[in-house]
Amino acid sequence: MSGNETGKSDVRRCAHCLLEMKGEPAVTAGFDGETKYFCCQGCLGVYELIHKESLDTFYSSRCGWTPGPPEKAVVKPGAFKDTVRKYGTTSSLDMVLSGIRCASCVWLVEKFLMKMDGMVSARVNYATHRLTVQWEDQKLSLNEILEGIRSIGYAPHPCHPTAFSEALVREKNDLLLRFGTAAFFSMQLMLFVAALYAGFFQGIEAEYRRTFQLIAWALATPVLFYSGYPFLKNSVRAVLRRSLSMDVLIALGSVSSYAYSIVMIFTGGEVYFDTSAMIVTFILLGRFLEAGSKLKAGNTLSLLIEMQSGEARLLTDSGETRLVPLEELSPGNTIEVRAGEKFPLDGMVVEGEADVDESMLTGESKPVFKSREEEVFAGTISLNGRLAVRVSAGKNDTVLSRIIRTVEDAQSRKAPIQAIADRTAGYFVPLVVFVAFLSFAYWMVTTADISVSLMNAVSVLVVACPCALGLATPLAILMGTNSAARNGILVKGGDIFEIVSRTDCVVLDKTGTITDGDMSVTDVVSMTTRDALLGYAASIEKYSEHPAGRAIVSEYSGTLFPVEGFRVIPGKGVSGTVNTRSCLAGNRDFMTENSVVVPKEQDVLFEKLAGSGKTVVFIAVDKIYAGMIGMIDDVRNDAAALVSGLMDRGIRVSMLTGDTRQVARYVAGRCGIKDIRAGLNPMEKADVIRTMNLEGNRIIMVGDGINDAPALMEADTGVTLGHASDIALESAGVVVMQDNLGLITALIDGSRRCFTVIRQNLFWAFSYNLVAIPLAIGGFLHPIMSAFLMACSSLVVVGNAMRLRKFQSG
Repeated sequence: MSGNETGKSDVRRCAHCLLEMKGEPAVTAGFDGETKYFCCQGCLGVYELIHKESLDTFYSSRCGWTPGPPEKAVVKPGAFKDTVRKYGTTSSLDMVLSGIRCASCVWLVEKFLMKMDGMVSARVNYATHRLTVQWEDQKLSLNEILEGIRSIGYAPHPCHPTAFSEALVREKNDLLLRFGTAAFFSMQLMLFVAALYAGFFQGIEAEYRRTFQLIAWALATPVLFYSGYPFLKNSVRAVLRRSLSMDVLIALGSVSSYAYSIVMIFTGGEVYFDTSAMIVTFILLGRFLEAGSKLKAGNTLSLLIEMQSGEARLLTDSGETRLVPLEELSPGNTIEVRAGEKFPLDGMVVEGEADVDESMLTGESKPVFKSREEEVFAGTISLNGRLAVRVSAGKNDTVLSRIIRTVEDAQSRKAPIQAIADRTAGYFVPLVVFVAFLSFAYWMVTTADISVSLMNAVSVLVVACPCALGLATPLAILMGTNSAARNGILVKGGDIFEIVSRTDCVVLDKTGTITDGDMSVTDVVSMTTRDALLGYAASIEKYSEHPAGRAIVSEYSGTLFPVEGFRVIPGKGVSGTVNTRSCLAGNRDFMTENSVVVPKEQDVLFEKLAGSGKTVVFIAVDKIYAGMIGMIDDVRNDAAALVSGLMDRGIRVSMLTGDTRQVARYVAGRCGIKDIRAGLNPMEKADVIRTMNLEGNRIIMVGDGINDAPALMEADTGVTLGHASDIALESAGVVVMQDNLGLITALIDGSRRCFTVIRQNLFWAFSYNLVAIPLAIGGFLHPIMSAFLMACSSLVVVGNAMRLRKFQSG
């Protein structure tokens, strides 16, 4: 296969973008023995890509395609620069694409972009036309991405936060106007059609019959050509471009009955203007209700977006304040937030006290008291006090902005089961047109009645609408992810629902998950003095993020010693030089590995402390045992209920911990867990998850998202509790925004319900067509009834998905 430049005087269309080429040189190439013409090498390259992947059906299934590439003016990299997000050596960007009409378009964009060297990921949300791309900065530029998208016939636009909601509102208003017009004229039309039907059975004078038929013609015309204009426009474009779409089915059905009726007026036959008008009316009703459902489903995301402020009150060095756009603020600036105001950015309180409403973030309605050195988050509200806040994150890096991106990303990720619908959609419309033609031919041969043959063919075209099939999965995911977000559960994709619904094993981290994660010192056993031991222990633990280390530091009230060479040994302990002396703090194995001898009587005491559920930290100075510190981390009040609830659902529960087996047994016994793995470091936890996966388990791992990150990534689904830190959003598939273990069972129940709804929707969509199409072929469905059933089919899917508005346990 090769391409070469040849001059052609006759008119040809580009095989890819359909651009007319009049007398201009064309790029030619041979495909399967046939010569194809292209307007440029870019179109040839795209055609080769599609042909190579054996997905040439894209050209027969696409619709609404405007010949030629979009105008160059719409591709302006500068318009996107403020929305590019940096992640080390990669960048990410959201944009909205115009020209997306069907699943084939989604596939083409994703496939084309992933062929680019340096592209990490590219996903198109069919419901919102939002494209999310991530690429390597050293290999690929934003301009290349935008030009690539433009070259395959789609126009990229900056993604404004409320663009999708605004587009849905405009679509809904337009549909309301068109449906209202259609309903008004159709009601008037049915009065005269009723008279014609009565005349058919009881007789009617020719003069009145002709008059009623002409009036029916006049009333049906605005319904078809105004209310049905979008269907007609899209179908004409599709036919001219040798492709078929759902709109072609609607247009063929309504126009054929309309045209046939006009002929019958002058030849003395029966008219079917009511069929033409009611097809359009019912279809518009269904689409209007669908648009309203999508708008409601997106309300949660819209509310989150509305919580973002556009400006903040900057505190200057002189103590004065001035309003500035958020883009002018950076970490380290100090802002003022007064009573009743939203926090515009994340930060740390440096002055003042207030009760803060964090319900939008956590779902918890009880206010949280905030004072100095405590974190506050964008979108939350100061209820009763003035606070000075040191900014810790820019506009695009706040917890709220990450939540919004997570929810948007979730809506663009497809459940694996959706692949069934995607594979079917590309072949459905051409098959229906072929079946309708066969139906017309069959009835003409058997009855020789063109009226009966045409009506039955129209019924096939109209009843076989793939709307329900297209809505079955995306709408359920849209409802499920937004409902979960309203309850403080961030699900990062529709695929998560399918995976979680099949979970048979939940693995729980101990510290901070089953326990409160807030340790307190109960025993100090020192070989010298209590203060001396705590002084060394607190000094070295000051740099540790482990809850045990924080508890030791809180217990000591003296002056801390200087520390050098601090080092963390994951799952073991910490080491360093404290006040010129080497110091070790960690578990029993850590002491053994460093040749520290623990007296036998101390081992006996250790067994006693660990057996009562206490975590024990051994201290050694200059490799000589100095003592041990016991502390307690109480089991959460809701831990036993979680374990019991999971077991009632037939789910196996395991516990992983870096703590000792004695402590693990005590905690597991308190909440009813039988399977425990103790003394594990973070990588060993990940190895346990990997082994369980190889045994055929479908696993949810629940952890804190920091030291459990490897295990969270290894599990089928990682779940983290509490505020969504960067590492939590990266490592976990689900982020629960409250410390409420009951939401784990809500996640499982909600996922099962969502996946059940998806399966029900797909079953209905396929079953409806399997039953309705044969009925239409057999002449049992009038076209009006077909239109009504088609609209009802979509509404059944919409109504079923709306059941997911409540994402809760049970």
